[in-house]
Amino acid sequence: MTPEFEEIVETFEFLDDWEDRYRHVIEMGKAMPPFDDAFRVPATKVDGCASQVWLVPRIEAGNFYFTGDSDAMIVRGLIAILKELFDGVALKQVVETDASAQFARLGLDQHLSAQRSNGLRAMIERIQSVAAQNL
Repeated sequence: MTPEFEEIVETFEFLDDWEDRYRHVIEMGKAMPPFDDAFRVPATKVDGCASQVWLVPRIEAGNFYFTGDSDAMIVRGLIAILKELFDGVALKQVVETDASAQFARLGLDQHLSAQRSNGLRAMIERIQSVAAQNL
């Protein structure tokens, strides 16, 4: 895992209360750089999410990068966490990462609604699919 993702894990270990974790996820989303409106197109939209979600992947020198956005603050925060998990990572590692297990380390698996969990799964599937296609 990336050092940045490990930092998130450590931060979540200190935040005992789920409400504090939830707020932290939202703050992470707010801290992301602005998303270019030109990328809000059907080709970048992730199906299977209750809210609007866009992911724009980029492959450079065998590594996976992406930007993303959502109209829901909590989902935008989940995208920020996904960036820490996958951004700049070798394609093979992106494909082999058990993202659900990594999110379970944060305790998020127990506190997301079924719709949010499905949306998170859809985002992970899109990321891993793009990485696999570019291996």
